[in-house]
Amino acid sequence: MIGVASAQIRPLADRILVKPLEREERTKGGILLPDTAKEKPMMGRVLAVGAGRVLDDGKRQPPDVAAGATILFAKYAGTELKVEGEDVLIISDRDILAIVEG
Repeated sequence: MIGVASAQIRPLADRILVKPLEREERTKGGILLPDTAKEKPMMGRVLAVGAGRVLDDGKRQPPDVAAGATILFAKYAGTELKVEGEDVLIISDRDILAIVEG
């Protein structure tokens, strides 16, 4: 869970709270990129996970990731919000493309 002023955010079901990792602000050639030229981040650190999705047979399938993992997610996935002055995303576990190891 992450705090919002005096409240706490706990993702529900198959939702995951992610802190997007910012991309480089310069190209390899050293050119500074303006905000309008930057791509949306597709990599982030998992802050919190929900309990998992409920399957048709009533059993719960836990998410494949845990808090602290670094993940790649779909470019336009999730809902953006600001928590304690930082941008975070709430995404579905189905929007996770890969776990970054190492």
